[in-house]
Amino acid sequence: MRAHDVMSSPAVTVTPDVSIRDAALLLSSHGFTALPVVDADQGMVGIVTEVDLLRAEYAERPETLDTPVEEVMTSPAFGMAANSSVEQVARVMVDDRVRCVPVVDGSTVVGVVTRRDLVRALARSDTSIAADVRRRLELYGGVENWTVSVRDGVANVEADFLDPESERVVVALAEGVPGVSGVHARTGRASS
Repeated sequence: MRAHDVMSSPAVTVTPDVSIRDAALLLSSHGFTALPVVDADQGMVGIVTEVDLLRAEYAERPETLDTPVEEVMTSPAFGMAANSSVEQVARVMVDDRVRCVPVVDGSTVVGVVTRRDLVRALARSDTSIAADVRRRLELYGGVENWTVSVRDGVANVEADFLDPESERVVVALAEGVPGVSGVHARTGRASS
């Protein structure tokens, strides 16, 4: 599973000139913990978190609520590529104690992954995961071509045909389903 499979997109972002008050309203109304700060070209220039706002308003240097976020944001900020594994994203969250990781294409913010996004992927039932794997595979090769079962997040895919290239595609499609922790693909489909 990759960051693009679990990210929230499009990302809610702010520009550096947005006020602390408006950033706080966005965080509160959406239930977010951080907002990427972007320039006019959507390139990430920083991130403003709940902690940044609280520190600015109440703790270290009380600001007016009209202060722009560029004065309190964390910069530089890092993002991760959309094809980063969720394991890499989770490791960054745990090691760096962050709750939100922007997902970038170059420097352009394309989404965010939050702890909630990762937990939601973990909480999916095997039945739900199997249904999503089937849907993806049906788009690739038709409705009657696959037998899919999932146990503990591991997808088992059987097909009447699986040449090496088809197998790579099947594995890649199944791995992209949120909640899939592994894929086994093989030829010789069992009867449905």
